[in-house]
Amino acid sequence: MNPPVIQRVAVVATGVIGASWAAHFLAHGLDVSATDPSPGAEDRLRASVAQHWPTLQRLGLAAGAAQNRLHFDTDLEQAVAGTDFVQENGPERQDFKAELFRRLDAVLPPHVILASSSSGLSTTSIQSACVHPERVVLGHPFNPPHLIPLVEVIGGERTSPATIERAMAFYASIGKKPIHGRKEIKGHIANRLQAALWREAFHLVEQGVASVEDIDIAIAHGPGLRWGVLGPFLNLHLSGGAGGIQHVLDHLGGPIADWWQDLGRPDMSAALKAQVVQGVADEMQGRRIEDLEASRDALLIDLIKAKQGQQFKD
Repeated sequence: MNPPVIQRVAVVATGVIGASWAAHFLAHGLDVSATDPSPGAEDRLRASVAQHWPTLQRLGLAAGAAQNRLHFDTDLEQAVAGTDFVQENGPERQDFKAELFRRLDAVLPPHVILASSSSGLSTTSIQSACVHPERVVLGHPFNPPHLIPLVEVIGGERTSPATIERAMAFYASIGKKPIHGRKEIKGHIANRLQAALWREAFHLVEQGVASVEDIDIAIAHGPGLRWGVLGPFLNLHLSGGAGGIQHVLDHLGGPIADWWQDLGRPDMSAALKAQVVQGVADEMQGRRIEDLEASRDALLIDLIKAKQGQQFKD
């Protein structure tokens, strides 16, 4: 038998990431059953969803989308009963997640996918105590999930190909851009790419090559503009003109490899942290984080809506 269509999603743990996921699921016309044992969790969750709702309205709500389709129960087993898909967002501790997934696995039918938002733990470790590990998968979002489309889908040693396929299809059906990580690796994919850029950014500050603000300007008004449209390989392809990426690699492959050898390996020392913190304070010039976040999100919404209408696959 084919598994039922996913209509009711359980959101387990409703902090920043969990609340954002809940808002996204609701905006796409799904019922959401949320659970979190923390005192006041339900009030914080509903307030977060209400805060995110105007942004989601700008992006476009699905038919039937409503905040009142959010249900909450502090009891884990009761909250997940009758759900078709689980999105877990608990603390980044292997022992905690393994036990949590053991409990979820024990009460839900084998066809229900159990997905973790973990940004650092392996799927293999998370599924280690499950009787049905084949339905456990990583569904790692890029923060905030209600706004940024990327989600990384990565299986563990005992995850079935069918689970990967179903998870990819589900995320795509609710407006996400899922990618399949073929191997488990520390930090997954997007965070490793970010870490590579951060490493050189911290190195350049440490060496006095550029200020914190200069580096932010260099990315936001340089390659970051292109990366917001296409990824690194397609941008490199366009750089080669008619010859494409083959031309670029033939002519610049050597220099690029030489730059790789010269990239820095800074230590996250107290002095470097203080230098960067002060640099960000100077760049902020007294602006509120809330105002900066609102400006960022407004531009992101316009970019996301524009990309939704593009005629090529990125």
